[in-house]
Amino acid sequence: MSTAKEKFDVCVVGGAGHVGAPLSIVLAQKGCRTLIYDISKPALQTLAAGNLPFLEEGGEPMLREVLAAGTLGFSSNPADIRGIPHLILTVGTPVDEFHNPVLHALTDCMDTLLPYLSDEQTVILRSTVFPGVTDFLDGYLKARGRRPLLAFCPERVVQGKAIKESQSLVQMVSGTTPAAEESAARLFAKVARKIVRMKPMEAEFAKLFCNAYRYVQFAVANQFYMLADSAGLDYARIRQGLMEDYPRMRDLPGAGFAAGPCLFKDTLQLVAFSENKFNLAVSAVQVNEGLPAYITSRLKEKYPLKEMTVGLLGMAFKADSDDARSSLSYKLKKHLTLHAKTVLTTDPLVTGDRELLALPEVVRRSDVLILCTPHSAYANLDLQGKPVYDIWNFFKE
Repeated sequence: MSTAKEKFDVCVVGGAGHVGAPLSIVLAQKGCRTLIYDISKPALQTLAAGNLPFLEEGGEPMLREVLAAGTLGFSSNPADIRGIPHLILTVGTPVDEFHNPVLHALTDCMDTLLPYLSDEQTVILRSTVFPGVTDFLDGYLKARGRRPLLAFCPERVVQGKAIKESQSLVQMVSGTTPAAEESAARLFAKVARKIVRMKPMEAEFAKLFCNAYRYVQFAVANQFYMLADSAGLDYARIRQGLMEDYPRMRDLPGAGFAAGPCLFKDTLQLVAFSENKFNLAVSAVQVNEGLPAYITSRLKEKYPLKEMTVGLLGMAFKADSDDARSSLSYKLKKHLTLHAKTVLTTDPLVTGDRELLALPEVVRRSDVLILCTPHSAYANLDLQGKPVYDIWNFFKE
């Protein structure tokens, strides 16, 4: 699949993913001739057919609109980036088994693009990166004879609402030179309602601070939950009472699994940057990642799990999402597999997991149920009188 003969204003590299596809659609809808470059040909074919490979609010109608307008193209050929003024990198930036950032995800991508990259182009990092990576990549390119304008403009959208939020939120813009910053600002001014200019490392820290702060907030709530639950009390009831007409506590979250492809990973990037001295984040990881083990231990205290079938409701990492990446539901499943007779799983949105069963079967066969992901589809669920462990307080609301 290639559109090399067409002229484009911007290319989104890795543009068939959760970050790249919504941004590509919005840019195309704003009149920018946009090329999605991605190595996944099946994902490109899905998009070209007018379908999104994942859930995105308002995504498919807008995708079909820009396809009809002819402002969105697709390619799996890196040569097609040649001469496109703006390149936006949305490739994944994982951490390794030691919880350190994996830089080769970016350098491998750049190595692929290098033969077709010119100094007249602007390269914009959109993915979350470790502090200092933008300047590192600038030096990496210069050492290989390339001097494009280089900017870092992180996304801060909620997965599934990227099309809406990329247009409604403030966009942080930074560049390794004033010209790079200005070039990126002009492009994102077509999308975002407001631009905030920062230095590259300021923007890198700002994005990580956003996700780490949310992760720590969830850890506080989950620690409170475990304290209250261990005392035989209802955390949700305590939270409701303390928040009533008391605005200083309005930001206290409810309890629940906190993971997914961003919050955990980005918190660990700050831990790595601090040489493991960011103790608050380390504690947050212990709390949030320890919640599945806590639930298992509480169930063992209450039930003869070795004789029981446990049903897990929801395997996505958050409600009303089809994304199961880094979902703590699967960590809970592993724990329970060691302690229960049988563990059954179901999810109304997740695909690709062959062990998922239909919801009625899981409810019917289970002796006890655990609400792992509070999908709205479960709102009026008939639990058939089965006991349910509901950390979210979903069925009591």
